[in-house]
Amino acid sequence: MDKTIRYYMNLPYTLELRHDADEGWFVRVKELAGCMSQGDTAEEALAMIREAMRLWLEVALEEGDAIPEPRAEDKYSGKFVVRVPRSLHRELVEAADRDGVSLNQYVNVALARANGVSAAAPADYGAGEPALPRVKGVVRLREGHTDL
Repeated sequence: MDKTIRYYMNLPYTLELRHDADEGWFVRVKELAGCMSQGDTAEEALAMIREAMRLWLEVALEEGDAIPEPRAEDKYSGKFVVRVPRSLHRELVEAADRDGVSLNQYVNVALARANGVSAAAPADYGAGEPALPRVKGVVRLREGHTDL
C-alpha cells in the first residue's frame, strides 16, 4: 500500500507545545525530526504545525525518506520489572513509609519527577505540597486531542 500525506496526517502524532514569554508558542512533532512551528497563541501554533507537517511529509515522500509513525499507546502495559540492590530497595521502602504511601506510588512519583511528568501523583501526595513541579512549560498532546 502506498501511504499518502493524508494517511500520515491522520495518525496520532505527539505534539509538544511550549510557551516562552518573549518568543510566544513553539510546537514540534516529536516523531518527525525538524518538524516545528510557532505562533503568538497556542491555537495559532497548533494550526501552523498542521501546515508544517504537511510540508515535511510532502518532502519526505518525494525524497523517498522513511517516515516514522507514532507508537500506539496500547503497546505499553504500565508494568515493568526493575532490579535494584537490596540496600536501595530498603531505602525506597523506608522513604515510602515516611511519606505514608505505597512503594509503588513512591517509585511512580520519583520516576515521573525524573522524567518531567506531572500527572503521576495524587494531589495530596507529600503532605499537602504539590506532588510534582510543572515541567518547563511543555505540554505533550496526541494529535487529535485538544486538552491543553
